[in-house]
Amino acid sequence: MTRVSIIGLGWLGKPLATILQKEGFEVKGSSTSPEKVAVLQSQGIKAFQFQLNPYPQGLGYHALFFDTDILFVNIPPKSRTMPETFHPEQIKFLKELIVQARVQKVIYVSSTSVYPDHCQLAKEEDVLDEDNTGNRSLLAAEKLLAKDRTYDLSIIRYGGLLGVDRIPGRYFSGKENVDGNAPVNYIHQEDAVNVAYWIIVKQLWNETFNAVAPLHPTRKEVFEKNAADLGFPPPKSYASSSGPWKEIAADKILTTGFRFKFSDPLDFSYSLQ
Repeated sequence: MTRVSIIGLGWLGKPLATILQKEGFEVKGSSTSPEKVAVLQSQGIKAFQFQLNPYPQGLGYHALFFDTDILFVNIPPKSRTMPETFHPEQIKFLKELIVQARVQKVIYVSSTSVYPDHCQLAKEEDVLDEDNTGNRSLLAAEKLLAKDRTYDLSIIRYGGLLGVDRIPGRYFSGKENVDGNAPVNYIHQEDAVNVAYWIIVKQLWNETFNAVAPLHPTRKEVFEKNAADLGFPPPKSYASSSGPWKEIAADKILTTGFRFKFSDPLDFSYSLQ
């Protein structure tokens, strides 16, 4: 039985754990909260308290949680509240644990924010460095994990994680001078989980994949449809011109045979609960 440990049993990690368990994987997960660990354990998930602050902290994680075949790393970089050096420091300490435990395969959750907003199509083969990236912290973390490694590594650069209770139009409801012209780079929660599962079961190692819906309507189209479908006010006004933007290509993951359930962000399913 293949063992998968998931750092971060949240909005993405928890449903991934559910699917993996259903398909016969042995799943372990972590949360930073002891209260949430208790809830997860009551739901039948082997959960551990673990966090990187940026050094490792927690209970029982060292001998058990990292005794795994595949480690799924889903750590929010806290870029709004911490310096850009914080997340790479977290990954530096994490890499030491990975090497010590002799983990063989790692999936790192990154973001399409690593691509610059240069009003162009962005692909995995684009050459990124600290001078042209849109997110130095995440790119540095990617490079740290990739350098001098003893394990297989695949990186998933997710677009905006939306669907279910995350409704893009609601975030801009009633606001003025909203940029509505830029193309969106969104992925529905179900597809985000399924991309990770696909990489695991198809053994797509030592690759970087963009995970974003193949179609890219404008922000205005999405916001207006959300408002009409779900009954809240749309933005009060839109900016006359678009700011910097990018469109993220989904071609590479599609060439592996993966198929999106929600190819068009205008068709995402949501819940107001």
